[in-house]
Amino acid sequence: MRKRVLVYGLCLLGTVCTLSAKDKKGGALYKNAKAPIEKRVDDLLSRMTLEEKVMQLNQYTLGRNNNVNNVGEEVKKVPAEIGSLIYFEANPELRNNMQKKAMEESRLGIPIIFGYDAIHGFRTVYPISLAQACSWNPDLVEQACAVSAQEARMSGVDWTFSPMIDVARDPRWGRVAEGYGEDPYANGVFGAASVRGYQGDNMSAENRVAACLKHYVGYGASEAGRDYVYTEISKQTLWDTYLLPYEMGVKAGAATLMSSFNDISGVPGSANPYTMTEILKNRWRHDGFIVSDWGAIEQLKNQGLAATKKEAAWHAFTAGLEMDMMSHAYDRHLKELVEEGKVSMAQVDEAVRRVLLLKFRLGLFERPYTPVTTEKERFLRPQSMDIAARLAAESMVLLKNENNVLPLTDKKKIAVIGPMAKNGWDLLGSWRGHGKDTDVAMLYDGLAAEFAGKAELRYALGCNTQGENREGFAEALEAARWSDVVVLCLGEMMTWSGENASRSSIALPQMQEELAKELKKAGKPVVLVLVNGRPLELNRLEPVSDAILEIWQPGVNGALPMAGILSGRINPSGKLAMTFPYSTGQIPVYYNRRKSGRGHQGFYKDITSDPLYPFGHGLSYTEFKYGTVTPSATKVKRGEKLSAEVTVTNIGARDGAETVHWFISDPYCSITRPVKELKHFEKQLIKAGETKTFRFDIDLERDFGFVNEDGKRFLETGEYNIHVLGQSVKIELIDKNT
Repeated sequence: MRKRVLVYGLCLLGTVCTLSAKDKKGGALYKNAKAPIEKRVDDLLSRMTLEEKVMQLNQYTLGRNNNVNNVGEEVKKVPAEIGSLIYFEANPELRNNMQKKAMEESRLGIPIIFGYDAIHGFRTVYPISLAQACSWNPDLVEQACAVSAQEARMSGVDWTFSPMIDVARDPRWGRVAEGYGEDPYANGVFGAASVRGYQGDNMSAENRVAACLKHYVGYGASEAGRDYVYTEISKQTLWDTYLLPYEMGVKAGAATLMSSFNDISGVPGSANPYTMTEILKNRWRHDGFIVSDWGAIEQLKNQGLAATKKEAAWHAFTAGLEMDMMSHAYDRHLKELVEEGKVSMAQVDEAVRRVLLLKFRLGLFERPYTPVTTEKERFLRPQSMDIAARLAAESMVLLKNENNVLPLTDKKKIAVIGPMAKNGWDLLGSWRGHGKDTDVAMLYDGLAAEFAGKAELRYALGCNTQGENREGFAEALEAARWSDVVVLCLGEMMTWSGENASRSSIALPQMQEELAKELKKAGKPVVLVLVNGRPLELNRLEPVSDAILEIWQPGVNGALPMAGILSGRINPSGKLAMTFPYSTGQIPVYYNRRKSGRGHQGFYKDITSDPLYPFGHGLSYTEFKYGTVTPSATKVKRGEKLSAEVTVTNIGARDGAETVHWFISDPYCSITRPVKELKHFEKQLIKAGETKTFRFDIDLERDFGFVNEDGKRFLETGEYNIHVLGQSVKIELIDKNT
């Protein structure tokens, strides 16, 4: 027995010695692809110096920088130990050279993670996110995000700063273009779909990237729609409005989050321990990391929280913000803060652990380099362009169609007028990624292709997007008089929406409105086609337009779908994800407002208090008839199952897709509740004469319940209502013992 023990001991010693020898030769556990990721992280972390750990928590830039606010770093000065780089190139060569430096010149060979803002496409640019929400088709949005991921990863990008899921109710704020509208639940559904599209089932796959939920949290509540400013958000509103999409995104597996610029009732989002640590890490158990927005840590000085960059670094880091994007606060001061005892090594290790965990999950240790491929292999592939066309078609919203002027089935002479008709650039929208105007099919070309051999087209510019030059009015009016119908293409320039693109008025420039009024003199039907990144004030354009088609900023392949809707080849199915106010002065105006103590008063004296086009509005070329909403029960106990169904019949002459929105209201509650809240939606294609059943499986706790100001969920007995398109069905919730 003693001999056996001795032999075993000698064998064990030999094994240890062998492992030790391997370690010295570069056979460290963290380099073993077969070892569990958590063990690899622990091993690597144990080998790192404080300086190496600190560098993992910093993000610089690399490559072409086309943002006037950004100052790029010289590539040669980028340290090999850097944690992350924002990569501005569209091919992987430069990335690979930089990665080679990290792998071969740093002591431990830790790969860099490369990030980029692929918001609604990388090179194949899709409709802006607000438009995507109007499709009410999260599966299609997921497909589009998967294309973005494929193009980005093949170009050297591992991480996209998307989706943006800021609930936004003020269209003066330019960044409404980047999000999914005014409703918390809709933002959550589309945010989760985006996460699945970007990350897939395995982030290490060569066609997937890590997602980043932004901006955490409450950025969409910026006062008066002005970017970067203070937001006043009560804890109750924080929980029941702004946090929900992020919770849904985290549950979908989002790898990272980005902190917000704004204050949250006095505490900046980038230095807020309640949101970043207490909620995200402790309650939701998110194991990824948070990256700051560009320069947000240093900007804590501007917000009055910190007197110095060092102090700002302390506030941000101890609040739970792991990675510094371009403030140079962590790389210059975090080591010093540790040495002074103001930040513990345990805190540093936890932050670095989160960053390393993502790098392992992305497979960067096994495949640090991106294979070099041609642009044809990466970009604008036929399947990608098909998804772009389908998403554009489903995103477009027919706002008005007086006397069924659309579709244009019998028009032989079409005047195509306006500054957006032969404009590819502004169709891309803000945050266009690497999209090029040469990739874009222009609206006029789409109409020419659609109506070839069916109608004659005549083009006139009419006017520019802004200015006071009316010289083109005469030519435009002549074209209108010649025509059977005028297709008037108006809208916003790309730069009028997006970051730092707030507007005091959301009306189109006066020049464009005057052009529309001038063309009305021709006495011909006017079809208004709108290209824009936000809801617009249309109260002067609506009366002179016989039909209005909202196409948003549709990306590279929106022209043919637009033309297809005008011709009738495509039946429009989009519905608004954000309210169009009657006037800018109504803002904020949104569907799920709180009740008023005097519902019969409090209206404007000079204008209507109703929006021009409400949330969920959108017309079709066919007609749908709703049956009676039928719940599985009208009285239900806690813990029981409840569902509701409604039939929808296409009583028109052509096939069409319909979206059913299911709302819940709680008329009497211990806290005030919105007049109604979206809890479910479903879109189905219904053929002419066909009937489809739509079903809502209700989770009582989730759909009837509410959260208090600390996020605790309650479900009270009493009366609830299910709302579907003007119908309301009362449900009574009772206790189990009742």
